[in-house]
Amino acid sequence: MIATKKIAARAIAVCAAGLFVHTLALATIPVQHWTQTSGAQVYLVESPAIPMLDVQIDFDAGSRRDPPEQVGLASMTADMVDKGVRASGAAPALDENALGEAWADLGAQFGAGATADRMSFSLRSLTDPALLDQAVALAARQIAEPSYPDAVWMRERQRLQAALKESYTRPASVIGRAYAKAVYGQHPYGYEMTDATLARISVADLQAAHVAGVVACRARISMVGAVTRAQADVLAARLLSRLPQVPCASLPPLPVVPEVAPLEKAQEINIPFDSAQAHVLIGQPGFKRADPDYFPLIVGNYILGGGGFVSRLTNEVREKRGLTYGVSSSFSPALNAGSFTVGLQTRPDQTAQAVKIARQVVSDFVAGGPTPAELQAAKDNLIGGFALRIDSNGKLLGNLAGMAWNDLPLDYLDTWTQQVQKVSVADIKAAFGRKLQPEKMVTVILGAAK
Repeated sequence: MIATKKIAARAIAVCAAGLFVHTLALATIPVQHWTQTSGAQVYLVESPAIPMLDVQIDFDAGSRRDPPEQVGLASMTADMVDKGVRASGAAPALDENALGEAWADLGAQFGAGATADRMSFSLRSLTDPALLDQAVALAARQIAEPSYPDAVWMRERQRLQAALKESYTRPASVIGRAYAKAVYGQHPYGYEMTDATLARISVADLQAAHVAGVVACRARISMVGAVTRAQADVLAARLLSRLPQVPCASLPPLPVVPEVAPLEKAQEINIPFDSAQAHVLIGQPGFKRADPDYFPLIVGNYILGGGGFVSRLTNEVREKRGLTYGVSSSFSPALNAGSFTVGLQTRPDQTAQAVKIARQVVSDFVAGGPTPAELQAAKDNLIGGFALRIDSNGKLLGNLAGMAWNDLPLDYLDTWTQQVQKVSVADIKAAFGRKLQPEKMVTVILGAAK
């Protein structure tokens, strides 16, 4: 073990210096994809210059599949993965402290988490055989055999319930909950985790959610690092080897998640709150990640409010009128339609004026689209900054996992700048006209002056 620690320490020191130097200085990024006999899909980008491997494994087991009375189940199922693994065969049980020490000894990192759409497991390890073999074996145990100790869950649940109570004192948390409920209605994207929903989650519920959601044949495995396709195939199989190897065809299909309902009319919600600044969120359901309007919408949003100081919203609300230090707009596309959101903070007595101007800017943009000069400036910035999206193995892994999750073409990264370049003023105007209805947007205001 001492020798292993020395190898890990030396290699980590080498990798830390070059971790953020992207190694694929190529005209193209060759993405390899195949399906294993288990049904798991594997995506690989070979990056041999740094002796490191980054892995992300995704399952369709995110919070959109939480029962309404147990909101938080997916997040807690994932968060408890690092609290211990059960004994299996000759492998002894490990508690959370033993797990932490084991990963520290290997100089590797393992994590688990859940978003609205997916439950994800991540592994970062050096590719030295003495380390990678042990890291993969330990990761496979955590993926398949979390122990979900009852006493630890009781402790974690109390901690989360206390954190929830504290969050009700933070304006960003309060307005975020109200906004999600107003935009998504009864859709799972709008569910709110509360003290009551956490209280209804037992260890048996965590175990059942893990068994139902973490299924080998439904895995999407993304890898970036110094491994070949043959090595990656073996590693992927080993990472899933402790899960039941059941064909997906023999399993009941996952329940269909309903689409996000469009808003029927405008709504303004005012929340009293003792705050030095009024917080404002304006928006509506947006679009799915698979929508063909994706590129016109992201380029257009850069012009509207995503481009920082060069955006229209910043120019009109901040620069011309001094109503805020910062205002922005964003889309959050997902498997279902994520939100389009304009966010700003302003002095309470200026709230009405700031809201009026922000709404007008959005309405004018949807009606008229950008100018040719605005479009060219946006393209220059987006294309010029593309290299920063993939300048480390970690960033490249995030892009690769997004491709895998959303079934994007394998040349997606190679053609990204071309897709941006070919967007026209007419494309943006048409796409925004199809997706946004300014006259029906919800406005949530917290802490405005009476």
